[in-house]
Amino acid sequence: MNHPHTTFKTLVALLLLACASVAAAQPKTTNGILTDEKGMSLYVWDNELTAPGKILCTGPCTITWPPMLAKDGAKAFDDFTLMTRDDGTLQWAYKGRPLYQSANDKQPGDHKGDGFRGIWHLVKP
Repeated sequence: MNHPHTTFKTLVALLLLACASVAAAQPKTTNGILTDEKGMSLYVWDNELTAPGKILCTGPCTITWPPMLAKDGAKAFDDFTLMTRDDGTLQWAYKGRPLYQSANDKQPGDHKGDGFRGIWHLVKP
């Protein structure tokens, strides 16, 4: 029988792999906010302001806040850059801040993550 902690770690690893397998085209502006190519809202996390140039949302954090990963061959442009995650995948960043989606947003135009705990915010260029 598997130990409950090991089972949880395995589940988290599988969910992370599923999230990481979905790479997105470059971000765009839709109705005054940054979105992915499907119109899903993008967010930044204030906690990452304490570590400029580093991605702090890893592990279980990415279940609720999936990173906006870049497709192979993506190139930085304007205020958009690419940051390397611990697993080697590339994540989009805006003005040096990593971009995320909210797992609570179910359709384009949703922005349920805005203001979450006062530290997650929509990106409004």
